[in-house]
Formats: sequence, C-alpha cells, structure tokens
Amino acid sequence: MPTSSPIITGFYRYTDILWEWHQVISDPAEVSALKAFISNASLVDPKNPLRKAGADGIELYVGTLSATGQARLLYSSAQVEYIRYWLHAMGLTKELLPMPSSESLLTTSNLRNHTPVIYKTAEDLKKAVKMIDKNNKRLKGTDPALMSMRQSFERVRTFWGAKVGTWLAIDFEAWEREHTVLTEFGWSCIQWKDGEEICEEGHLMVKEHASYRNGTYVPDHREHYEFGLSQIVDKITFKRMICDMINGFADQGPLFLVFHDGSQDIKYLNSASITAPLNGLTYLLPESAPDTGLYVVDTSDMFAAMEGYAGERSAFVRMANLLKIPTAYLHNAGNDAHYTLLAMKAMASGNQLDVQREERWPHHNKGDVITPGSALKVQFNAWEEEEDYSDTEGVMASSIPHHEVEVATKLMSIDDEEIKDEEMLW
Repeated sequence: MPTSSPIITGFYRYTDILWEWHQVISDPAEVSALKAFISNASLVDPKNPLRKAGADGIELYVGTLSATGQARLLYSSAQVEYIRYWLHAMGLTKELLPMPSSESLLTTSNLRNHTPVIYKTAEDLKKAVKMIDKNNKRLKGTDPALMSMRQSFERVRTFWGAKVGTWLAIDFEAWEREHTVLTEFGWSCIQWKDGEEICEEGHLMVKEHASYRNGTYVPDHREHYEFGLSQIVDKITFKRMICDMINGFADQGPLFLVFHDGSQDIKYLNSASITAPLNGLTYLLPESAPDTGLYVVDTSDMFAAMEGYAGERSAFVRMANLLKIPTAYLHNAGNDAHYTLLAMKAMASGNQLDVQREERWPHHNKGDVITPGSALKVQFNAWEEEEDYSDTEGVMASSIPHHEVEVATKLMSIDDEEIKDEEMLW
C-alpha cells in the first residue's frame, strides 16, 4: 500500500529564492509575478501577506550552518509555501508554482541555530545580505573559542525569546583583604507568567561582617543599594536564603545563572560559607530549550561574541558603557546583579548577533576591503570606551564633523597641569 511522503520543513537561502527559484518557471508572466512578490520593496511593504500582524517589518531568519559556522539569510519553508499559494489564489499563476529544489532545503540538522530578524526597509534587506557576506569572510579561520561564544550567544537569544525558565543574576562582595569573608549578596531574576515578565531582586548584608569594610582596593558601596531595601541577616540566614533561592527556582524548571565573568562567584557558591546546591551545573547550553537543568550564562562571553574578540574579557563598566546602560554604585552586590541581568537582557532580546552588532556600532569594522580570516573585532574609538561616553556620544558622534571629533578628543585628554603649562607659554 503506497504511503505519502513526509512533509519536510526547514529553510531556504534568501539568495536561492531571489536568484534561482524563477529559473524553473517557464511562463514569463508567472516569473514576473514571483519576482515582484519577492523583491525587497515588496517584502517590506505593510500590505505584503507574509508580514505578521503587528510586526514592524518583514520577518526572515538568520541561520548558522553547522558545517562551516557561516551565516545565511533565510526564508522558512512555510513562507515559501505561502508565496506559492498566495500567487495562485490571486490568479497570478495557472497552477501552484513548483517548490525550489529539495537539494537547497536546509533542515534543522544543517543548522546550528536559526533566529528571526525583522527588516523594516528595502535598504535594510540589501545591507543585511552584504553584511552577512562580509562577516562570513571574516569568520574563515576564526578562533574556535569565539565560534563557541557566538553559538552560545544565539542559544541564549533563542531560549530568552521562548520565555523559558528562570534567569537569575547573582553577585557577591567580599572583604578586599580576605576573600573568604563574604559581606554582601545580590540577586535579580526574571521569570514569565502567562507571557508577562515577573521580576524579583534584592540585596543581603552579613551582620557579623559589618565591620569588614572595603575602600582601599575596591569601592565600598554596601549601603548604596539602588533598587529596594537591603536586608541585614546573620551568616546562617545568609547561607540558607541563597540555597533556598537556588533550590526553589531550579524546582520550577531550567535555571540560568547569569554572571559577568562568574568564576569567582561560583567559587563563593561552592565555598563552605554557602555550599550552594549546584549539582549538574554546566557551561554548555543545549541545542533546544531545556525543561530542567542548571546553566551558566556569562555576559562577558556574550559581549565578547558580539564584539568579535575572545581574548581578554571586557570589564563590566566598559561593557555597560558600550551597551549604553547607565550604572551607579557598582561593587554593591545588589546593583551589580541588577545591571548584569539588564546587560544580558539587552543582548538576548536584540537581533541576531551580527545584525545587532551593526545596529549598535555601525561602520566600526576595520576597513571596507574584507579578506578571508580578517578580524571580526569591532574597532571602537578611544572616546567611546571612556566612562562618560554616554554623556558625550550624541554630540560627538552626530553633530561634529570627523576632523573636529579628533580635535575634541585630543582636547579632552589634556589635564589641568598641561593647561597650566600652555597658559605659561602665552
């Protein structure tokens, strides 16, 4: 008894649909109809039937090929099917157009990840194709560590977009002269209920360690928690509250522990002062959204993936500045946890990695001529990496000509003593 063939779903390369699909169609009028539908201008038109209700543009996909790690702009097979049916229903084709060759279909087994991206204008689509091509050339010969970070970045985006689990940023502060003396703990977490975010955060201080003050090597901002009231608890309660928190969230589903370079915080969690329940904790994120488990998400790795540099980790304040996240009273454990989760959310809720990088820092790659193996690293200007960048970027980046920016940057670097020396010359 004959059986029907299973329907295989997946993705088609945007360029294959644009340049190859029409070549299997013999009727010139039908070719014209297809070309008109899939033109960049048509795709971003608010009346295009592929456009989702409420979406501010056309949703396509960016996928990463398993074999090479390179990215491709994609249509879903469902979108391609819909194009065929819509053209036929509108009387623009006599029969349903043939599907593109099955050899060009990419299934999930061919892709490391795939994420939706919204394009608002025809120019956005045109730029996307060029940008992906340039980045693919840069990726050839890329450090495997950076490739791993890029893959993890997209998995974080996927899980966050699916509103899966609990995302818990935590931070400890310890006495600067003896790191086994824990003085503070801060947390900030997000869960979802009926699709809506539920936020919870707080700050604990250890009663017995109140006299152990920082200030020589590390700022002491213990009393400057910005997002609620601090709680002063004894050491036993401090330990119990942290362990109960982790157990409670882990019992509800997958728990993503969010750190910025969390090696020291994980040591604190495993120390005799806490002995947190971290059985099964892993740095490796699964390919699909998990139902259970304990996972590490590190914002320093996420930022390294987006910056395109797997070398020395970026300091938190530098990352926050470049992500345009204002901060206050860092080295308060509660504040640090709050800002860490905010940074993770900013990256995880943004567009696909390469698209997001260009949106955040346009024209920051080195040179226009791209050769295979050239660096992905974003080339920041010196003034962009300063702590007060967010206060000056609007003036310096948009309203001042480039040559005047260079002059202004040099003037900003002159200290008072140099000014006095210059005054003496006059």
